[in-house]
Amino acid sequence: MDTEAQQPTERDRSSQPPVSADVSQETPEPEAAEGRSRFALVARVTQWVPGGRVSLTLLICLLFLLVLNAFVVQPFQIPSGSMENGLRIGDRVLVDKLAYRFGAEPRRGDVVVFDGTGYFGNSDYIKRVVGVGGDHVVCCDKEGRIKVNGRSVDESAFLHPGDSASTVDFDVDVPQGALFVLGDHRSRSSDSRDHLGSPGGGMIPVDRVVGRADWIVWPSAHLTRLSRPGAYARVPAGERAHG
Repeated sequence: MDTEAQQPTERDRSSQPPVSADVSQETPEPEAAEGRSRFALVARVTQWVPGGRVSLTLLICLLFLLVLNAFVVQPFQIPSGSMENGLRIGDRVLVDKLAYRFGAEPRRGDVVVFDGTGYFGNSDYIKRVVGVGGDHVVCCDKEGRIKVNGRSVDESAFLHPGDSASTVDFDVDVPQGALFVLGDHRSRSSDSRDHLGSPGGGMIPVDRVVGRADWIVWPSAHLTRLSRPGAYARVPAGERAHG
């Protein structure tokens, strides 16, 4: 009974067509065909580029760096001592160009790079934001400190040793959409104080800001993240709005 029950199974198996042992003749999988197509495309492109694959790789890297430099981060070299001791002559900083692109605004204490053309001079500058739109900035209180919206600010954590907050008295209202900026080395910095009588009253439009300096990346011994100091944390929001 068991033998008879197995016989139809053997006949069914023998009735199936033989399977070819030559699997190389089978239709290639879609993923494998796509991979070969991509490889062939790269091979054709490298034939067009002088230097072949090495030149193509270098070209792709260059394009990546150009896009990165144009839209994401950009290195800047510090040309003067106006931001000492934090930033020294020859230091290279990385500037985050996306820091203020999606609704965020510069904040007091940020170190920013901006285009000073028509305001400070025909160049890019790096300074610290002391006042933002609507702020009332005064120098100085009885202890020689800057006051923002009536609150005295202790700048000793970043002000150059031996410097006062300012040797020039000022009392300014910062228009909306503008910034009042100062260098940390006040005795060597040409900043908003020196351009109060210039176009814009020494203020820098926010749309002239290239980005926020976030890192010192060179020389390696100066590698530092530039964080926002807490000196302005207790400054109240400005109440004076200006167009």
